Amino acid sequence: MSVKISIFGNYQGEDIKQFSLKNEHGIEMKITNYGATITSISVPNKKGEIENIACGFDTLDGYFGKEYVENSPYFGGTIGRYCSQIKDSKFTLNGKIYHLAKNCGENNLHGGVLGFDKRIWKAQTFDNGVKMSLYSKDLEEGFPGNVDVSVTFTLSSNNELRIDYSAKPDQDTPLSLTNHTYFNLNAFSSNVENHNAKINTTKRHKMDDTGAATGAIENIEGKIDDLSKGKSIGDVHTAMGDGFEHFYVFDNPDFKLQEVAQITSDESGRTLTVSSTEPCMLLYTGKYTSDAIKRENGEQYGKYRGFCCETHRYQNGPNIENSPKSITKAGEEFKSTTIFKFGW
Repeated sequence: MSVKISIFGNYQGEDIKQFSLKNEHGIEMKITNYGATITSISVPNKKGEIENIACGFDTLDGYFGKEYVENSPYFGGTIGRYCSQIKDSKFTLNGKIYHLAKNCGENNLHGGVLGFDKRIWKAQTFDNGVKMSLYSKDLEEGFPGNVDVSVTFTLSSNNELRIDYSAKPDQDTPLSLTNHTYFNLNAFSSNVENHNAKINTTKRHKMDDTGAATGAIENIEGKIDDLSKGKSIGDVHTAMGDGFEHFYVFDNPDFKLQEVAQITSDESGRTLTVSSTEPCMLLYTGKYTSDAIKRENGEQYGKYRGFCCETHRYQNGPNIENSPKSITKAGEEFKSTTIFKFGW
């Protein structure tokens, strides 16, 4: 196991670093402290060829390119304070209404205009990982309370990328952190429609016409988007006439670590198994990602060329009564763990 540090670029007069974690099986992942962002993940295929399977850039400048900024796909970023959408960009907490930035129509998306993915994090390395931390001030992006936040990335010898989140607020506040990595198990030689997806639930959020969860949970057993027995992503895309932007809901009242999804590619032989303590996961197949976005080496991104497994609290949770742990109380600790296990 090794951790290497390099300079990734300069932002607001400060050197931004990149941390490379590598294990003995050839898996290498790179993370920058700009946004606590995963920039690449290299994994062998069934032939032993090591290739990148994550959308991102090789320099900090890539994250400020015109096409990327205009499309805003959040490649690999750590999302907070509250990931996904909050309806009408407001919520009521302890009798007070809090107003947030409207950056997704009338709704708030991924923590606002300057979410955690656009902050410079402090970083501390250890044997097989890196811990990143930041301080989020009271009313930053409209959210109450000062919050000490950390996210720890660990790469193990059994090919697991473990992400541990911690946050401690001094006031009651909404918290829901996730990582926004887009994966392509064929290393971008094709889109992800020939991948197979299995998700261990038959329930998902019911959405309104703005893209916000209503609080109702639908039983989708036997329906097109029921992936509990595994289906080809492309087959379901065709049947739906659309891509995935589905918030699947799990029975996990005690927030225990459990396997929630497995994505596989017969072409490359790669598998990705997702385990999480979270009650919800967004399966997103990049239906809004711009085809104009490429890595510096020409690696082609765009529509359906990457999928996300974003594990988190309920979407629009601050506006949903009895949403599990969408609000972290003053002095309490928000904790969350997600593990991405790679196979080939």
